Amino acid sequence: MIFIAAATSQLGNLVIQSLLEKIPASQIIAGVRDTNKAQNLSAKGVTLRIADYNDPDGLERALLGVDKLLLISSGDIAASRQQQHANVIDAAKKAGVGLIAYTSILNADTSELLLAKDHQETEKYLKASGVPYVFLRDGWYIENYTGSIPVALQHGAIIGASGDGKISAAARKDYAEAAAVVLTSDGHENKIYELAGDNAFTLNEYADELSKQVGKTIPYVNLPKDEYAAALVGAGLPEALVNILADSDIGASKGQLYSKSKDLGGLIGRPTTTLKDVIASSI
Repeated sequence: MIFIAAATSQLGNLVIQSLLEKIPASQIIAGVRDTNKAQNLSAKGVTLRIADYNDPDGLERALLGVDKLLLISSGDIAASRQQQHANVIDAAKKAGVGLIAYTSILNADTSELLLAKDHQETEKYLKASGVPYVFLRDGWYIENYTGSIPVALQHGAIIGASGDGKISAAARKDYAEAAAVVLTSDGHENKIYELAGDNAFTLNEYADELSKQVGKTIPYVNLPKDEYAAALVGAGLPEALVNILADSDIGASKGQLYSKSKDLGGLIGRPTTTLKDVIASSI
């Protein structure tokens, strides 16, 4: 049995869709906090189990009989994410899970991003647990940018603080397919995959491609970190998220979101989805 934690997340849903193309629904368990939000999965024959990262006992019950677990990193930036991840790892070990695949961050061992700390600690904890693991070190999602296309069109510009930094982003679906491959094939135990898009781009290049597709000029405006953060606060984003976004942009300007790795394309058996195609599907 394959268990997908945080199954109703955007990534979790896509992983399950990819799994359904490879294995019967009866072999898939979706870990959710609210079964009412996962009826689309249940309708496809996927088993639902309550799995809250903050409930160690409940996690152990949910993971009984599971062979492989995909631990999708917590999206709760206001919580102790490392503790939440440790709860899942401890429960998986007690339940006898045979493999834990963890969605980490690109270049986790060397990354200086604020986002990287929890991932670094989780990787160490998982290694020390003795449970066979796979680190899926996901790069940036192209959707992190295309999700803001309506805002960019409204204001006539894209803002950021990444300068000319290259960003090796890929489509969320690509990362989901890679996870499904790892969960349904052998030979991945204790391996680390640096997952990145084949064709890195700068935000200037992103702005150029968006401009081409919408038929009007949408420039990229590079701001100092403090000004960018202030703009995000003005847009109503919470402070914790603002700090992460501003830090990540500065990190991108220093090459923290770039990688030459071809692990992602190798796992999914095709070139990663292009920036052009993701934009086209988003407008």
